[in-house]
Amino acid sequence: MSPYSIGYYKKSADYILEKLPQNPETALVLGSSLGSLAEGIENPVEVDYRDIPNFLVSTVESHAGKFVFGTLEGKFIACMSGRFHYYEGYAFEELAAPMRVLKLLGVKRTILTNAAGAVNESYRVGDIMIIRDHIKFALGSPMRGSNIPEFGPRFFDVTGMYSPALRSLALAQAETLGLKDRVREGVYFYFGGPQFETPAEIRAARILGGDAVGMSTVTEALTAAHCGMDILGLSLITNMAAGIGLEKLSGEEVSLAAGEASGRLKALIGAILRAL
Repeated sequence: MSPYSIGYYKKSADYILEKLPQNPETALVLGSSLGSLAEGIENPVEVDYRDIPNFLVSTVESHAGKFVFGTLEGKFIACMSGRFHYYEGYAFEELAAPMRVLKLLGVKRTILTNAAGAVNESYRVGDIMIIRDHIKFALGSPMRGSNIPEFGPRFFDVTGMYSPALRSLALAQAETLGLKDRVREGVYFYFGGPQFETPAEIRAARILGGDAVGMSTVTEALTAAHCGMDILGLSLITNMAAGIGLEKLSGEEVSLAAGEASGRLKALIGAILRAL
């Protein structure tokens, strides 16, 4: 049986709420090497993951490992500077914690970002893919175990989990910013990692309809959907996936590309927040 309960997550949320001037309605989750997107937050309140009761600890070097609460583009937001992954050793059930705690903080919508590899050969490094849907064949679910009805029902529909309204808003803002030729809409294909995918796996993902591939985001999206949140997913294309070209894949390559293209993603997120 699952050891988790509404009270388990409430301990985390109550600790954070004591430090906040108000409740955030929007959350922003930053992917690998995208921590600089949090630098524009005004009057920040930082809460280290390690200090939060019943919470997780980030072990990825390119993730800061903290919440940053504050005002960005006129909106009081909760920003996760660093996230958690299955490859770090966490069970899928443990990965439900961030979205459930954010729900208890008052969050109604979540913008999930990630660094991803392009499966679609028409994509270019530096493009932004708005996630229309995802494919996850890895066994396990963050909702495995005893259901907590305060968050959502045992069985729930995920047909439109990536909000069509938020996707349309993102596309409109991209056009306003002159980024229409660098913003795509596609399907995110989840692999558990931490190894990069094989060329054969990438060919299979392409045949099955994947446009970009990565090791995060899906567990958060599923949990947020279970909690009734609106979800927008944005993938920053930092490399062409295995077998496309001759280059070997590395974490350093991903970090470098993310740093170079993060300004484009930052501008788009800012425009989206202003329009909410």
